[in-house]
Parts: sequence; structure tokens; C-alpha cells
Amino acid sequence: MAFSLAQLIKARQADQYDLHMKYISPHMARVQQIIGFDKIYTRGEGAYVWDADGNRYLDLLAGFSVFNLGRNHPAIKQAMIEFLSRDSPTLIKMDCPLLAGLLAEELVKRMPPGLDAIFFANSGADAVDTAIKFARYATKRPRVVYLDHSFHGLTLGTLSINGGEGFKKGFEPLIPGTTMVAMNDLETLEKELRKGDVAAFIVEPIQGKGVYLPQEDYLPEAQRLCRKYVTQFICDEVQVGLGRAGKFLCCEHWKLEPDMVTIAKSLGGGYVPVSAVIMRREINNKVFGHLKRAQVHSTTFGQNDMGMADRRDRSGSRLPGPPSKRLRRASSPSWW
Repeated sequence: MAFSLAQLIKARQADQYDLHMKYISPHMARVQQIIGFDKIYTRGEGAYVWDADGNRYLDLLAGFSVFNLGRNHPAIKQAMIEFLSRDSPTLIKMDCPLLAGLLAEELVKRMPPGLDAIFFANSGADAVDTAIKFARYATKRPRVVYLDHSFHGLTLGTLSINGGEGFKKGFEPLIPGTTMVAMNDLETLEKELRKGDVAAFIVEPIQGKGVYLPQEDYLPEAQRLCRKYVTQFICDEVQVGLGRAGKFLCCEHWKLEPDMVTIAKSLGGGYVPVSAVIMRREINNKVFGHLKRAQVHSTTFGQNDMGMADRRDRSGSRLPGPPSKRLRRASSPSWW
């Protein structure tokens, strides 16, 4: 009998929480039961999901900011189907994939001035890890400064620049050479930068974990100080970028020109994990400085064709703009 994924899901759908209790995370499954979230969701469209009983829910979590264009967007879905139907060779590795080049070209068009080199990674945390790794190499400096309340990921590297102490407990010692400062405190920031050993200052233009906004002049002044002390200024746009804050990048609200930008989440269109670090060419040149360093940093799935293809719209252009009015009313804040 031929394998059928649809039949397997239908036959085992009722077992999903039992399977998680047994094999994956019993505590998380139990939490879902306690708070009444142990639903069996069977369909998603736009800003909504439906459970097995036909109840419709407005999905305000949006996969933690993955579905900026809504679930199962028809244009992205069509791109996935079209790509799979081609039986294209993927992950050849000794290759320069076309779709990665096309996506890089379109992303660069949408970046602040000077950002014209891209490294594709797998997730937001992977992109941030890459950015701080590149900053340390490019500057030959060891330290990274970050903000209180920040959230850049939960890998060991990003946990070391995570402003939430609850995430760090029990995982120490973390990576040395990181310093936390308070948002809007330019005096303390300059004190740290003046020491001359800071490779990068990394910020979320709007902090996603709790939603904290900086004072109007803070980010431009922080960027100016980074320029003054020759420190890389990194904008982590993983959660607030790609239209989520009303512009393609959130940092555009302050007319910032960072040295590096990280994006992920909705870059994958809700289908394939993918992220990117967009940087100044001189940073890329320092990291991959000659032929022997061509693969000094890489990741297996970073340029996978499914991740590169899933942002093509019906007209053939890439990276569609803000969501349609229908989706925007359902899933975006009123100030979009």
C-alpha cells in the first residue's frame, strides 16, 4: 500500500498530545492542557486557524512573528508547489544556487545604504550568532554590548546577549565578553564603547519580548557613538522586520544605517526556516578574505532552494510588500 501522509495524519491526529507527553516535552504538553490550549488544529488561512470541531480562532501569536503574510498565503503556496514539481537538484553544496542569488539581490534592494553582502542561515538565533561572530572577527575585538530586556535567541551564543535572566538560569557559564546596558542610557553605552574593546552593539529597534520602544533620539545617537568608537552597530530585525512595524525594516523609522541587519521568521513565508545576515561588504571581505577562507563559516541548509523560493509572488517578483488589506486588518496593529 502506498504511503499517504494525509491518511497517517487522519489516523493519528487524536494522539498528538499523548505523543508529545511520551517522546518530546511532557511539561509543555501539560501546560497546554492546563490553560485549555490542547486543541487539535486542522486548518490555517490568513490570520485564522480552525480546530477539529470547526471553531475559528484569531491567531495573535502568528507563530512568534512568522506569518506576517498570514498562514498558507496562496502566492507563497504556489511557489512551493511549483518548485517541488520541478524536481530540481538542491543542496549540491559545490554550487552557487541561482535562487539564493536572486533572493540576495532583492533583499539588498530593500536595505539601508551600504548593506550589500548577505549570508543565509537557518534561524533568527543562527543569524544573530553569525553577526556577532563576524563582528568579532572583523574588528578583532572580543566584547559585545546588548540591551536589558533584549531577546536575540536561545542558543548559547545568543543566550549570552539575552536580557532576560530567567532564560539564563542554570545554563551558566555563558560566553564571556558580553555586557548589558539599559535602553536610553547613552552615558553608560559610551562608557563601555570608550574602552575600545567592543566589537558590536546589538539592538532590536523595538524589543519584542515585552514590546519596549526607545526614546526618539536613542538609536540615532547609539549609532553615532558606534561610529565614533569604531564599533559594529547591529540591528536585529528578526521579529520586528519585514513589514511587521510598518516599514520593510523597523530601523527605517529612525533612518538608521547599521553595519549589519539580521532577519528571519517571516522570511520563510511560514513554510521553510531561513534567515539572513545583511552586512557591509567590508565585513564580508574580512571574514571570507581569500580563497582558503571561502567556507570558513557555513551552514548546511542556509541556501536551500525551498527557503529561497518561498517568497515569490504571482507576478514573478520577490518579497511581496505589506500584507493585503484583508490580512492586515486581522493580523496587524492599528498603527501599521
